[in-house]
Amino acid sequence: MAPNDGRPGQPFDFGAFLLRHLPFSSSTTPLQALAYLLGISLFSISFLVFLNSSVSFVITDLIGIKHGVGDIVGTLGFVDEIVALIACPIWGLVSDRVGVRHVAVTGYAIIGLSLFVFVQATNVYPQLLLARILFAVGATAAATMVTAILPSLTDETQAQTDIVENPPLNPRHSITPSVASEVTITPDRFRDHSTSEAGFRFDGTQGEPEGRGKPSALAGYVGLFTGCGALVALSLFLPLPTRFGEIKGVTLGQAVQYSYYVVGIVSFLVAIFVFFGLRGIKGEEGKGFRNLFGLKRRTDDHSAPYSSKHVTPYLHLLRDAIRLGLTDSDIALGYLGGFVARASTVAISLFMPLYINAFFIRSGFCQGSPNDPSPELKKECRQAYILSSILTGVAQLMGLLCAPLFGYLSSRKFTKQNKLNYPIIVATTFGIAGYIAFPQLKSPEYKDKGGRGGSPAVFFLAALIGISQIGTIVCSLGSLGRGVLKVDVINVITHPHRVDRESEVATVTEPADGPNETAPLLENPVALPEDTVSRVRLKGSVAGVYSWCGGAAILLLTKAGGYGFDVWSTGAPFYMMAGFNAILLVVSLGIDAGRFGFKKRGGTIIYGHQVPTGL
Repeated sequence: MAPNDGRPGQPFDFGAFLLRHLPFSSSTTPLQALAYLLGISLFSISFLVFLNSSVSFVITDLIGIKHGVGDIVGTLGFVDEIVALIACPIWGLVSDRVGVRHVAVTGYAIIGLSLFVFVQATNVYPQLLLARILFAVGATAAATMVTAILPSLTDETQAQTDIVENPPLNPRHSITPSVASEVTITPDRFRDHSTSEAGFRFDGTQGEPEGRGKPSALAGYVGLFTGCGALVALSLFLPLPTRFGEIKGVTLGQAVQYSYYVVGIVSFLVAIFVFFGLRGIKGEEGKGFRNLFGLKRRTDDHSAPYSSKHVTPYLHLLRDAIRLGLTDSDIALGYLGGFVARASTVAISLFMPLYINAFFIRSGFCQGSPNDPSPELKKECRQAYILSSILTGVAQLMGLLCAPLFGYLSSRKFTKQNKLNYPIIVATTFGIAGYIAFPQLKSPEYKDKGGRGGSPAVFFLAALIGISQIGTIVCSLGSLGRGVLKVDVINVITHPHRVDRESEVATVTEPADGPNETAPLLENPVALPEDTVSRVRLKGSVAGVYSWCGGAAILLLTKAGGYGFDVWSTGAPFYMMAGFNAILLVVSLGIDAGRFGFKKRGGTIIYGHQVPTGL
């Protein structure tokens, strides 16, 4: 009896159930799905949250530094982001050669090693700083793979994952195709074929409309599992020092060390799980460490110029990933959405607590000496900490709950052919409203204490900000996934007597042989899927640029927003975030308007490229 997904009278098959109810492609195995959701999405954020939340304990309880801890933590975080800016595109490029599985395993192995090294430090500079750099290198690899692996697990195209291996030969030994023995294909005739024999749509995606929304739908689950990953870190990893501290004879420093050892071991176990779980992932055929430095020999056989054995230089991969951001609306929206999404995380985790702390100090509370043991001071400062935790918790909880919803709505945009990207509109509108209104509150407290003007409305604004954050995260990941799953046509004839020498692809137009004949624009449409190049080969490079945009956003908001917070207004970083969301909203509406206007004029989108009717 064939395995099933739990229908009556048949044994329950968890794997079939999982793939039936989650937006993975038909080529994805249950183990690959679990490895991605649990091994990649969940733990890629868990270790980062644990380190950021516990690094101060390493400084105070292990190294013994009690003063200037904030400055040290800030410096380590700044260096972390600098390393991420450099490492993100590098890991993305490397994954396009060695494979996403190897990069993810390497990243988790480096994380585990760095956690062991972290608690061996006896000083901040250089030992703790170097350990943080090592951790940043590993964490960046794991985080970048969250984006890089998503397209492969939602790709429904048939075997067109790399460069075309057997392009149609030209028996005339000329760059100009012959039309002597085949029907002339014009744009009108081409548009009569809605789908080719291989199941491709002429918008650059695979034939079934439901498949177009899979990247967005899966991105919603990615947002859910990354949120769960943060909860794992806070509920399981972070309390470990306290648990070990309860053991008789264990000092505070030893408790911190043991905690890092345990989490480091978990990282190594995750690396092993990912190594076996992501084996055989689609689009990774032929990749390995032998390709890292281009050791795989390039073919000199001119009869097969598109051989899959061709190793693309790193600079070309990076160039192509950047170029896609300038030429493809989905990739561009993904990059910009990633910028806004990562900036939102800083606004919630850094500037919201800072704003609350500044309010209490401005109101005359929590102004005593750091060494003042008075209970009144502790109570005042404790109120600020609790309020910060509550509001950031509300924002994160609302994001966690809304992540699958945004994934579902984003996927429906591309199955129902909506003219507007409503999920982006909702996320950015909520962000603009929340970020502008929050610093306008008389008090960030949820109760009116001492006539300071607190109100429960602060919960509503925190929820708006949290929903905006997860909306931009999910929508940017989904948009990026859709863009990567498009294919580029290499036999579209667009310009007279032009040859793209870099890609060794001829794109030419042959003049009509007679006054009543239309010049050929495309070869036989049945052969089109064999003359396309899948962008999945660039998924790692695109993910690297996406992560780089997020890192740049964090640096910009932390430096410019922090400066504005001190010299202009405590609401400066929130107003900056409102501006970022407004820019994303305008760009999204512009893209939707452009697509609608183009189709209204009768244009056709062929494999993601706009082809006017009058061409």
